[in-house]
Amino acid sequence: MHKRERHFAMLNDNRVVRPFEWGTEFIADNANGDDPRKLFIEFSKNALANSNEFFFKPEIRDFTIEGDVLNWTSAVETPSPENNTAYATYFPHETNREAAVIVLPHWNAKAGTYFDLCRFFNKVGLSSLRLTLPYHEERMPPELERADYLVAPNVGRTIQSIRQSVIDTRAAVLWLKQQGYKKVGIVGTSVGSCVAFLALVHDMDIDAAVFNHVSGYIADVVWHGLSTYHVRAGLDDNVGLDELREYWLPISPMVYMDKLAKLPARPQRYIYTLYDLSFPVDLSRDTMRALRRHKIKHSKAAIPCGHYTLGEKPWVYLDGYKIISYLHKHLK
Repeated sequence: MHKRERHFAMLNDNRVVRPFEWGTEFIADNANGDDPRKLFIEFSKNALANSNEFFFKPEIRDFTIEGDVLNWTSAVETPSPENNTAYATYFPHETNREAAVIVLPHWNAKAGTYFDLCRFFNKVGLSSLRLTLPYHEERMPPELERADYLVAPNVGRTIQSIRQSVIDTRAAVLWLKQQGYKKVGIVGTSVGSCVAFLALVHDMDIDAAVFNHVSGYIADVVWHGLSTYHVRAGLDDNVGLDELREYWLPISPMVYMDKLAKLPARPQRYIYTLYDLSFPVDLSRDTMRALRRHKIKHSKAAIPCGHYTLGEKPWVYLDGYKIISYLHKHLK
């Protein structure tokens, strides 16, 4: 299984090792030449202490839908004009407008991925809305071939990108509520799972969630994951894992376990794979232990394949069943 994971991971491999950058301009208007390490430590503390404001609920006044494509101006402005418009593809159920699911893709997902999942949600009576993550598809700047700015050896830009992903997700929830949907669920895969978790913790309008691949710290995934070796290569000799974890705490699910435990219980399923080299399974198990330690009621599924092989037959069918059946049960 590990051999198959490495094979799939390296297909069409155009990963680029980008230079390390602190990216203080992505978290502070004027760093004034301050020590970036001190700046990020202070920023991390403040963001965690005020996470509801950090992942704020946006006020969107320009939702526009053309055909099945919804777009709006992202509430987080970035240096890339293309990335400042958010997009989502809408799959409304023909008659039932009571419940909908937001679908968050994996990192570097191509146009059209997860459309089949959305159509299956329609078949069980749910509408769905597939979000385009920052720096993907229509949002990708011309200098990129991959969505390298979403998770990068740029400390500040990665924080901004994940934060933008969460706030765009909250905007999608807002739009569905404006359409009259009474219940909203969410499913995220890989980095989309991280974004979905952060959105669930900070948005009580999300009624149920499925996290497809599980890990607690973005820094650890970058450091140890097969798919992110090029990001780590850019970070090496500049920051260590412990300090990077501290800088990226505001965008890491693990630190919000206590906050989630104090919120009203909502249905949530965590799916991880036993031979994962991209979200290493020990990181997934750490997250599951944290859920139990905080007494957070949840469902879990451990599938005997890997990160990439989860998208292959027969595992993709099992995964789809565990996602669709769970959300159908808790949103109907």
